[in-house]
Amino acid sequence: MSNHTTVAAGSATTTPALSKPVPERPTPATPTPAKPTGRLPLAALLALATAVFVTSLTETLPAGVLPGMSADLGVGEAAAGQSVTVYALGTALTAVPLAARTAGWRRKRLLLTSVAGFAAANTVTAVSSSYVLTMGARFLAGVAAGVAWALLAGYARRLAPPHLQGRAVAVAMTGIPLALSLGVPAGTFLGAAAGWRTAFTAMTVIAVGLLGWIALAVPDLPGEQRGGRAPVARTLKVPGVLPVLAVTFALVLAHTVLYTYVAAYLGHLGLPGSTGLVLLVFGVASLAGIWITGRYIDRRLRALTLTGAVLVAVGVAALAVPAGSTALVLVAAGLWGLGWGGAPTLLQTAVAEAGGDAADTAQTMLVSLWNAAMAAGGLAGGLLLGGLGAGALPWSVLLLLVPVVAVVTGARAHGFPAHRRP
Repeated sequence: MSNHTTVAAGSATTTPALSKPVPERPTPATPTPAKPTGRLPLAALLALATAVFVTSLTETLPAGVLPGMSADLGVGEAAAGQSVTVYALGTALTAVPLAARTAGWRRKRLLLTSVAGFAAANTVTAVSSSYVLTMGARFLAGVAAGVAWALLAGYARRLAPPHLQGRAVAVAMTGIPLALSLGVPAGTFLGAAAGWRTAFTAMTVIAVGLLGWIALAVPDLPGEQRGGRAPVARTLKVPGVLPVLAVTFALVLAHTVLYTYVAAYLGHLGLPGSTGLVLLVFGVASLAGIWITGRYIDRRLRALTLTGAVLVAVGVAALAVPAGSTALVLVAAGLWGLGWGGAPTLLQTAVAEAGGDAADTAQTMLVSLWNAAMAAGGLAGGLLLGGLGAGALPWSVLLLLVPVVAVVTGARAHGFPAHRRP
């Protein structure tokens, strides 16, 4: 999920972190080595949050370095923006089958493998002078993201006592807004000062350091028992799952269409040098959004989801007005980020609660759909940019947000219930 999170120049954003995690269950025959205590295991959860940070920033980093990246690879910005599309495709195409294949793996081993994949993919991206090779490395990074998102939320939940599991997921998901508020602006400034390749090299260094942190601080947990996952077709029939997945696709698609090409849109507004500052404001506001979500999600999931969608719409509508005012653009970016920040946690929680016994499969489906929406957003945004110009981007976002609000409003009984189960 991302947050994740995007910009083909960014997934947000990143992919949710998104994206998009799967609650894991220990097998009855294998005891869980680290039983949750009455407090949150912060060292372990912060390591998971850093893994989310790496996932989200790897996804969205092109947002801040797109002009230099496209010039160096000898392609246009729309083509360079597809580095986000192929990343998302890597996750969307492999998350479900890889989650099934690796369901029995020990959780720490699987997480270490995923982070090592990010280190390798970012290293290749940093040294490649070939567009095709760069796209291949981005696809590999997306595969690593699919593995990570399929286990991170479930890992966080299993490390915490039952009454703190929602808060544990919120702590782990802080990696998404941190990637947006600190990582992307820092990457943008580093790319401008030392070149975009240096920014990707820095990502490799972070991933290598994270490998050691996980090895030292994160308790190992067993995988799932064989046959523990519900079939996809049966999961789709569970009341509430389909509305959450539909909202996920439309909301992530809307966000990605604009966020991926935010640098190009700011140039359209006559503010080409403000990308780093705008992304910083967006990210800080996203951090506030996830803090609010973590505080109230156990009682106000439906209200938070509706409010978030409306805030995104208001922020994007303000961006659509070519006022030429930097202050207005920053306020709009803040509203957009505030609405978007809690989206990964809200949607992951909603689909897990709706899925019930099929929550594992529902979470993995959300991961795939989240990244399919990112891929579609990167592609659609590029087509809009090339065909109708940057001015069409925010209006397409507003159009896509209409069904989001409609479905959340209508799913009162299941999916986004007005009265949640204890």
